[in-house]
Parts: sequence; structure tokens; C-alpha cells
Amino acid sequence: MLMLIDTHAHYDDAAFDADREQLIEELNKKNIIAVNVGATKGSALTALDFSGKYKNIYATLGVHPDEVAELNDDDMQYFLELSKDKKVVAIGEIGLDYHWNVNPREVQKEWFIKQIHLAQEAQLPVNIHSRDAAQDTLDTVKRENAGKFGGIVHCYSYGVELAREYMKLGFHFGIGGVITYKNAKTVREVVDYLPIDRIVLETDSPYLAPAPHRGERNDSRNLPFVAAQIGLIKGLSPEEVIEITAQNARTVYARLG
Repeated sequence: MLMLIDTHAHYDDAAFDADREQLIEELNKKNIIAVNVGATKGSALTALDFSGKYKNIYATLGVHPDEVAELNDDDMQYFLELSKDKKVVAIGEIGLDYHWNVNPREVQKEWFIKQIHLAQEAQLPVNIHSRDAAQDTLDTVKRENAGKFGGIVHCYSYGVELAREYMKLGFHFGIGGVITYKNAKTVREVVDYLPIDRIVLETDSPYLAPAPHRGERNDSRNLPFVAAQIGLIKGLSPEEVIEITAQNARTVYARLG
């Protein structure tokens, strides 16, 4: 039975409060592993708790750029200690978000850099969030050697030119439901360009459900729709995409079972 790996989900989200346990058990029966990604201090701790409770759930520790105002230097030391847990597979999601500008850009950059340093001290890959901040994100990643222990650019939405730069730095690319949308020309061009061994599957659950479920609550059971679309572009069967991307996920997230 093929193993599906969702490299980026948020099962701590309130959208799953009514049926979380049943859903995660169903994922386990379907041979689906999901990485629950930290976005706030609280959700990072919850992700770690879930990874201990459910054998098919792993965790990342990190704080999204919209939430970094809550951080202090003690938190970095605390996360460093927590990162020793064998089910913590990365530091993330960390990065820059200039779409809403919830926090000043200089504050975002400060905590992006500090969390990159955290990943390096923990010897873990990074899971990067970047929205409307293409050049600043890439410049920071290059300057701080963020890919020293590998990483994923989550929900990759930029063009081929930037993908080429991230490839040179050793990054993998998270591809999710957006690739099934009619207006997702850029993402499809990037997937066509990328070697299949640099692509990993993700959902960003409960967000960004693929067609034909766009607008509904997303979860990891929808990964086959993403795999099928990637397969159409790459000339591979959905099963081949699932198998290869699962191996890719294990390459970048070395602690995955």
C-alpha cells in the first residue's frame, strides 16, 4: 500500500475540533502521514503534543511571520530544547509575509533570521512561508545559509526564475491544491520545470482544498488530486508521483518514519 506524506497541514486548527481524532485515525488507516506545522507558539506546542498522541502525525516548531510579535529570545531556547524530540522534523513555518503586513517588515526579518539560526543550531531543515516577499525572502535565505540542513518552500507561488535559485540552494518545493485551480498557470509552469525529486506534496489543511473540493475544508485525503495533476504535467502516473514525493519528503524531513 502506497504511503502518502502531507508535508504541511494544520490539524490543530479549530476547523477540525469536531472530528479531529476520527479524521486522524482515518488518515492512519489510509496510510497517510501528516506533518502538523507550527504557526504560533501555541500551535507549535499543540503540534508536538499531537505527534506524541498520534503515530502518523509529526511536528514542526516555528512561528509564522504574522505571529512573530509574540516571540522573545527565551522562546528560541525553549524551542531548541523541544526540537530534540524525534518527531520534530523541521523548524517552521517561518518567513516573510508582506501581503497583510500584520507586523513591520523589519520585525518579520528579525524573527525570520533568529528562527533560521534556531534551525541551524537544532540541525533541522526549515519550512518557509513567503507571500509577496519574493526578493527579501530569497536574499535572507542566501545570506543566512538557511538551507544548510535542507528545507521546503511551502505553497510555492513564485515563478521559474526564483525556483531555479532555490534549487541551487538545495530546497524542495511544497505543491498543494492550488495546482488544480484554473488560474494556476505559474505553479504549473514551475512544476513542469522542476525535477520530480524536488517536489513534495502538501495540503495546508484546512485551507486550499483542490478542485473539485475548492472552498471546502481541506485535509490530507485530498492529496491524490494534487498527485494526479502533477502526474499529468510530468508524464507520470498518480501512483508514481505519490511514491516519489513520499521519498522526497523523507529526504528533506529525515526524521519521518
